[in-house]
Amino acid sequence: MIIPIKRDQDVQEWAIVELKGELSFGTKDITNSHYIGDFHFTKSGTPMLIIGIHVMYGKEMALTKPIAVLKKKSIPSTNQLGEEDSKTEYTIQAIVNKKIVFKFRPKPIINNIDI
Repeated sequence: MIIPIKRDQDVQEWAIVELKGELSFGTKDITNSHYIGDFHFTKSGTPMLIIGIHVMYGKEMALTKPIAVLKKKSIPSTNQLGEEDSKTEYTIQAIVNKKIVFKFRPKPIINNIDI
C-alpha cells in the first residue's frame, strides 16, 4: 500500500516545549481555558516562560532527528470496477527541529512589596 505524503508550499517550523514537573490549576475545570502563560525570549536569546507570578528560564536545544507533523486526509475515489473507495493522503503541516527545555524550578516575581 502506497500512502502519498505531500509537502505544503509554506511548511512551518515548530518547537517542542518541555517542562519538568506538572502544571496545576486552581480549578478542576480547565476545558475552556487554553492560556497558560507568556512565552518570550530575552535580549540574549534565552527562552523565558511567565506563568502567573512565576518566571522560568529555559534552554533551546536541537533535536537529533527532526519530527514531521502530519495531517491525515481521506480522499473519496472510484476504482477500476466502479466501486467507491477512499485513498489516504498525508500532508506535512510543520517540521520540529528543536525543543525548548525548562528544567529549573520557577522563581517568584516580586515587585515593590509594602508591608
